[in-house]
Amino acid sequence: MKKIPIILLAAGQSNRMGGADKLMQLVESIPLLRRSAMTALAAAPVYAALPPAPHPRYRALDGLDVQKVEIPDATEGMNASLRGALKHIPADARAVMVLLADLPELTISDLQSVSASVEANPDNLVWRGATETGKPGHPVIFDRSLFDQLSNLTGDTGAQSVVRQHADKVHLHRLPADNALLDLDTPEDWASWLTQRRSQT
Repeated sequence: MKKIPIILLAAGQSNRMGGADKLMQLVESIPLLRRSAMTALAAAPVYAALPPAPHPRYRALDGLDVQKVEIPDATEGMNASLRGALKHIPADARAVMVLLADLPELTISDLQSVSASVEANPDNLVWRGATETGKPGHPVIFDRSLFDQLSNLTGDTGAQSVVRQHADKVHLHRLPADNALLDLDTPEDWASWLTQRRSQT
């Protein structure tokens, strides 16, 4: 099966970080954005939705085979990124994976297994990662037939309205632990996660 391209959502403003940029925080000396992009690239082609240039996030992706997509209206919210990045997805893509850039526990294997679930569960329109206990999370894959709906979304609600509209066609693919949900939005989130990582090494 041809690899499902990935939209990496990285145009947000980190409003809850007290002035810091969560995607530029270092994990083992690598900005989180670059780390997330490297994970995604190992699974499929990546289209990174980014704030208007110039911005440090562009430099964080230097040297990676990522298509950088500038989102002029990024301040609108997540749906501006979806609309902008979808325009760059190849016409022959059967689906697209939408991936948040601040999910540090997601692995290459996680992304690959969610992608594989498309082939294994062909009667669905949405395939999404879930926690080990079945709580819906990320990444989320959308069938091409939903691209028009995604392209008409506005605001910062993400694609939840599209997922709800097709609730009977959603496949949940369970991933280890809380990989599908653990995100880092605040300084407290970062401190807790880094402390946990240190305790595991």
